Amino acid sequence: MVAMIEVQDLAARASARSEALADRVFQATLATMDTALIHLGNRLGLYQALADIEPATSGEVAHAAGLNERYVREWLEQQTVSGFLDCENPQASAAERRYAVPLGHAAVLLDVDHPLYTAPLPQAIMGVLSVFPDLLAAFRSGEGIPYDQFGLDMCAGQAGMNRNLFLQDLGTEYLAQIPEVHARLSSGEPAHIADIGCGVGWSAIGMARAYPNVLVDGFDLDEASVREARRLIQASGVADRVQVHLRDATDDHLAGRYDLVTAFECIHDMSDPVSALRTMRRLAGEQGTVLVMDERVAETFDPAAGDVERYMYGFSVLHCLPAGLAEQPSVGTGTVMRASTMRDYAQQAGFADIDILPLAHPFFHFYRLVR
Repeated sequence: MVAMIEVQDLAARASARSEALADRVFQATLATMDTALIHLGNRLGLYQALADIEPATSGEVAHAAGLNERYVREWLEQQTVSGFLDCENPQASAAERRYAVPLGHAAVLLDVDHPLYTAPLPQAIMGVLSVFPDLLAAFRSGEGIPYDQFGLDMCAGQAGMNRNLFLQDLGTEYLAQIPEVHARLSSGEPAHIADIGCGVGWSAIGMARAYPNVLVDGFDLDEASVREARRLIQASGVADRVQVHLRDATDDHLAGRYDLVTAFECIHDMSDPVSALRTMRRLAGEQGTVLVMDERVAETFDPAAGDVERYMYGFSVLHCLPAGLAEQPSVGTGTVMRASTMRDYAQQAGFADIDILPLAHPFFHFYRLVR
């Protein structure tokens, strides 16, 4: 009898867990659809068109955006039932319903300078999903997927996610808390920075804006990113102090003497991070500071690590690991680069140790590499 009760209890618990998981998969599917349709709304200018003329009907939004009314109407209705938009007269006919961007939502969806602007995140997700058939093949072959194959959505989305951190906080909130770095960059004398893996250049631009006397050399291997960086540097008015070079950070011939050498959220993507760190050590000489910003993850694997680590693992499987394996030989780090791994790479590159600086950010650690 007891055994039968235990079996029944086990079956009931299994059934409850099955139901919970089925609901979770359904909710994840809804979130995936939302991600795609947020990106569609930004890519086609629908949010902006609505914000400019709201409240507006589907016909008015379609006309403003230069799009087909029937498609726009369906998108507006989906966005409303999903909670991203408001409809002020839902009982009206489909053609007469008037829609608006809710209070506070423009900051997240439209205001590129707002700290909570996260529209680039769906853009990056759609970029990584664009190569899904290649990812299936990579799982079978063990090969990687070149970074440029992920397309402009991934490049622009990733850059957009870090834009405000680099432009608004990097100099004033983070570098300013590292005494020797802040003192050198703000001394009034010209200071030289090498920014390794600079991408589209927001980090270089941000440092140049925060410290008017610095000269920044950015280095990156991706041609599209370098082209965009040069355009943004020119548009930002710092072209007299910031240059970006299409160069490999592992190149032994990369030369110069710099007061600060940085690598922001890129070491984990590199096939040969040790060589890149060795280059950074050489460029900094005996007096310069080497600073690495990379993902804030737990010291050890933990199944209950939380949403940030789930996020990091998701990007690792979909993008960072396959991109890092594209060039062989590769250490295959992936996004979840723990402090022990960073320390190991640094010591192989000739550093004595790393300091994890007490700079609070929900997604990133700041490492100072110690000679």
